[in-house]
Amino acid sequence: MSETASISSSIAARYAQALFELAKDEGKLATLEADTDSLSEALETSDDLKAMIGSPVYSRAEQAAAITAVADKMGLDGVTRNGLGLMASNRRLFALPLVLKALRAKIADEKGEVTAEVTSAVPLSAEQSGAVAEMLKSRFGKDIKLNTAVDESLIGGLIVKVGSKMVDTSVRAKLANLQNAMKEVG
Repeated sequence: MSETASISSSIAARYAQALFELAKDEGKLATLEADTDSLSEALETSDDLKAMIGSPVYSRAEQAAAITAVADKMGLDGVTRNGLGLMASNRRLFALPLVLKALRAKIADEKGEVTAEVTSAVPLSAEQSGAVAEMLKSRFGKDIKLNTAVDESLIGGLIVKVGSKMVDTSVRAKLANLQNAMKEVG
């Protein structure tokens, strides 16, 4: 891991821990989880939001005003809103995606859940997501929360990541293995 990534992870871990503890003390973990999901979705869908949190062009005050307006518009809880404001005033909004990831992990751990990152070639139906979650629950013995993503370049199949374990059953991976095998033969 590069030094910059390590510093960003360290910053994110501290903010996530603080937000988690505040929400837990106030009995608002479910609200924090909903806010985390909403912010993650907003970051995935809004190029403007991504640009604002990552750009050094905006001043502290501009970032704080913008993220506070976003939090208000989204109806985020006061703990989350204040945490975002603090991150903006300290010029740490660039770490928001890592903070959200760390928050997800802390909340899942508190609930006794395991988070699985599932990437598929097409969006999974509710039935398919349920089947994947049940299969993973039987494998790990804990409730599974799925974070799904779509990557059309997989052609078909899934990539499932749980902790440090990964299973790649995508057609793209199988074609790459076939290509490597053909190189060895010829």
